[in-house]
Amino acid sequence: MSSNAVDFAPYQDTSPENDRALSPGPRRSLSRSPVSNSGKPQIRSSIDAALPPPSHFSDDVRGGERGGFGSGGGRRDVESGRQNVNLFETSLPMRLDYEAMMAYILLPPAGGVFLLIFEHKSDYVRFHAWQSSLVFAALFVLHLVLMWSRVLSWMLFVLDVALIAFLSFHAYRDADSLDRFEVPFFGGLASRYLDSE
Repeated sequence: MSSNAVDFAPYQDTSPENDRALSPGPRRSLSRSPVSNSGKPQIRSSIDAALPPPSHFSDDVRGGERGGFGSGGGRRDVESGRQNVNLFETSLPMRLDYEAMMAYILLPPAGGVFLLIFEHKSDYVRFHAWQSSLVFAALFVLHLVLMWSRVLSWMLFVLDVALIAFLSFHAYRDADSLDRFEVPFFGGLASRYLDSE
């Protein structure tokens, strides 16, 4: 060990410098053409061939917020001729996480039905709209059945409020990863309805 280097890992038998991956070498050319001015082919780095085009990394994010504005639209990738689909895009001018929460907060099951009618682009929002509509329609029928008992009706109302809070929290939190929190039976049914659309 040299006098300039300090070893902060005293229990390692080999230096971490020996096992470290090396950085790629410098780029050979700044020119985009494979042939230089002298007519000789230039050596291109293998990294250049592996990188996607710059349009692959561009996002239509406005104002520092996540995607989800209704006006975003799919972008065209000129180099590949494909239409890129933004998974966080919605039909309504709202963020995806807020819109998914609205399925549970807007007087369920009416909020879910509203989103099923007006949201056409986001499968994540449509899943939560289907799940909200199915769960709270079943709970509405249960309210009608248990209407004779004031105590059971109030207990079911407290369960409704807790379920609205729980499901809207999951819809908001899981919007970043597009994970779906499925309620037993109704979540699977909502997924099947969404897949058949």
